[in-house]
Amino acid sequence: MTAPTVTASLNASTYAAGDLMTLTISYADPDTRPVTVTIVVTDPQGNSSAPVRVTAVIDPLTVGVTDDSGRAWTKVSDTGAIAVFRTVA
Repeated sequence: MTAPTVTASLNASTYAAGDLMTLTISYADPDTRPVTVTIVVTDPQGNSSAPVRVTAVIDPLTVGVTDDSGRAWTKVSDTGAIAVFRTVA
């Protein structure tokens, strides 16, 4: 298993108390991969259904944020590659 990679940036380098802080995180894992399963049902007479496909992700990633001041970070969005979190300074 390869370790995930991550980079992060804040929208500013300094904040006044009460300012909105936005944290953008880019992440990836070379081992994460989608898989598609195709299902066809056939009866004894040879009649078959149309194919049905379902997808899943093997080795999914989760992103969590904590800081040493105990602020609660709220997830604003997460595309599976880029996550955005916000809190108040």
